[in-house]
Amino acid sequence: MSNVEDASSEGENLGSSPPTGNSTAASALMQNPELLAAVQGGLSRLVGQQSGYIQNLPKSVKRRIKALKNLQVSCCKLEGKFYEEVHALECKYAEKFKPFYDKRKNIASGQIEPTDEECNFPSDDETEEQDEEGKVKEEKKENDKTEVDQLSTEVKDKVKVDDEEKVETEELTEDTKGIPEFWLTAMKNVDMISEMIQEHDEPILKHLQDLRVIFSGPGSDVDNSQYPLPIPMGFVLEFHFTPNPFFTNTVLTKSYIMKCEPDEDDPFSFEGPEIVNTSGCKIDWKKGKNITQKVIKKKQRHKGRGQTRFVNKTVKNDSFFNFFAPPEVQQDDQEMDEDTEALLAADFEIGHFFRERLIPKAVLYFTGEAIEDEFDDEEDEDMDGEGDLGDDDDDDDDPDYSPKEDQPKECKQQ
Repeated sequence: MSNVEDASSEGENLGSSPPTGNSTAASALMQNPELLAAVQGGLSRLVGQQSGYIQNLPKSVKRRIKALKNLQVSCCKLEGKFYEEVHALECKYAEKFKPFYDKRKNIASGQIEPTDEECNFPSDDETEEQDEEGKVKEEKKENDKTEVDQLSTEVKDKVKVDDEEKVETEELTEDTKGIPEFWLTAMKNVDMISEMIQEHDEPILKHLQDLRVIFSGPGSDVDNSQYPLPIPMGFVLEFHFTPNPFFTNTVLTKSYIMKCEPDEDDPFSFEGPEIVNTSGCKIDWKKGKNITQKVIKKKQRHKGRGQTRFVNKTVKNDSFFNFFAPPEVQQDDQEMDEDTEALLAADFEIGHFFRERLIPKAVLYFTGEAIEDEFDDEEDEDMDGEGDLGDDDDDDDDPDYSPKEDQPKECKQQ
């Protein structure tokens, strides 16, 4: 037999050899389209993750990926420039908003009275009141004084309850100036801020006349020398107070420094401007009025004599006004404990909230409408989630529903 025939014979023998375990599994996989689709789906989810896919790419492909990363860094830097221009635009428009905020302050504090035209705003409450007044007038026309005096007991009880609920409001007369406790009420309507406000803070915050945000940085005319920090880019919260028996300051300030460029060590984490530092101001408390401190009696025992005595010790007291004495941000080479990090993170969040939400929309937080809008958004999200859960409940109520049928078919192969 020739060599060609020998090779052909060997090939026939090889072709007729029994399949291996791997080929059997592959054959079974190819014959089961659903199982194949499930495996392919699983593999597609692994691509790009820590599956070894990226590590096993050819060097030429890895080289191109590095080029894309350099492009991404350039995009992050350009994005930082974009946000710098946005901040400059905020500085510019802050001057345009100023006349509106000045008028808001003057109306809320009672310095000016708005005109009838300025007060012409549709209100559901006023519409209801007008309807009630119309009904009362019609009743007076139809009924005499005797019939009016013979109101039902239930109506009298209801009026009594309503009167009790309106005691605080009735203390204010039509001669009341401005909008009393405007800023205190607006802040207390925000959970995050109301948690900071203690009972002993409220008499002071009733003197809060205005809240302002001052933007600083390129394009701003702000004189940074008046604030605790020289701010290249950031903002200052100004709390304006009327003369009060607690401190002599007329304005308390809280300054925030912002960073608007990617971190050299981690450029891909950049998501826009972030607050990186904050500083408060010194409060000039009048004698005995510093509510951020309290005196406690501490028991001491003499080591040699065994005698005990009580000494007064001044400790920090919970107060909203601790907001003006934040913890210091440590330098890069110094570690910060978890409690300090948490306090600073909360402080940054509160400062951002004052700037972005409370100050621009103060009247809506005073009335609670801004809070209602936030709850509406949350309820919509919850409803979406409940809808998904509802589908599962429907399956459970279905007498023909079998949980086993919903298992992936590859589970049955195991």
